[in-house]
Amino acid sequence: MSADRLPLLRARVLGGGPTGALAALALAQAGWRVQLIDPLSGPQLQARRRAYALSHSSRLFLQRLGLWERLQATAVPFRSLRLCDLEAGRVIGFGLAEVGSGASRADGAAAVGWILQHGPLMQGLLEQLEAHDTIRLSLGAEADRSSGPADLVVAADGSASPTRQTAGIRRWRLPYGQGCLTAQVRLRGSAPDQAWELFRREGPFAVLPLGDGTAQLVWSAPAERLRRLEALDPVAFLDALAAALPDSLQPDSLLERPRVFPVALELARRFHRGSLALVGEAAHRCHPVGGQGMNLCWRDVEELQRQALRAASGELSPAAVAGAYGRRRWADVLLTLLFTDVLVRVFSNRQPLLLKGRRLALDLMRRSGSLRHLSLKAMTLGPCRLAARWSE
Repeated sequence: MSADRLPLLRARVLGGGPTGALAALALAQAGWRVQLIDPLSGPQLQARRRAYALSHSSRLFLQRLGLWERLQATAVPFRSLRLCDLEAGRVIGFGLAEVGSGASRADGAAAVGWILQHGPLMQGLLEQLEAHDTIRLSLGAEADRSSGPADLVVAADGSASPTRQTAGIRRWRLPYGQGCLTAQVRLRGSAPDQAWELFRREGPFAVLPLGDGTAQLVWSAPAERLRRLEALDPVAFLDALAAALPDSLQPDSLLERPRVFPVALELARRFHRGSLALVGEAAHRCHPVGGQGMNLCWRDVEELQRQALRAASGELSPAAVAGAYGRRRWADVLLTLLFTDVLVRVFSNRQPLLLKGRRLALDLMRRSGSLRHLSLKAMTLGPCRLAARWSE
């Protein structure tokens, strides 16, 4: 089909969070006209207080979209990751040597990963959306205004997705015996470019650098214990936090009220129905261990754009975009959910045989740079991209 006879393609994205906003930008760059709808206003979309760990899979995609330079300015790189199994008494360090050739380039890749706070991220994405002449924003009071039929509808409206429910797409849900507490604190004893993943009997505990001596905590533990922690006054909370962290890490002050939310493994039974495509947490949700959640969601967007580009070039029917996307996403999503689930179950356990196996495995990894490199690549690129590179 010649370029002048290609159809005008229209997409509607439901949900204006980080994944929905990125999906709208990616589809617009693929040559589609896009309407982004969210019941929250722009300021409300930016108001959420949390931080995300971005991996190299997300960095590479953002670079292709031309967004990385803008977002990198507010991202905090971490060049060291210390994995501490406090029950097994083992510590492994991951650094730029394990990242590989990407760490030596002068393109901003000299990091194990990056921490990006929600506010600056959403501000940057919304400014890009507003500047794009093929994107229409319907936010807040204008959220119910539809632009008519769409060739593709993208549900990016979260784990409770009303769009998924209306479409009759069921999901599997496996709750963990844990909740997750997030908070930001001022911390001593950690280098400004160092992240921590602590494996404790009650659950994983991540400490993510935010710059200026502050850190984001992602603390997994039994939900009842976390609710008690959430109710403590700041001094008592800091005392409990100091007892949970390694001796080298000392919390000085609490910068925000801790918040607790449930964690579960969730998976939609299908990722599409007709012209509807589920992306991000509308399709899947994993335990926050290893910082895989946002990166998995953005790999959804990457695949959606790939199929949208095929439709824009005439290679694929617009009606087939959602189905092609859905079929292509299963392997990566299943492997990532399996990886995070195994990490939680194996490392939140003091069964003697498991402890012995963990010590042996971590000792082997500590001695083998190749194993550390392979493990970090799987975490930062995603299992399917790693397998593709391995087969090349």
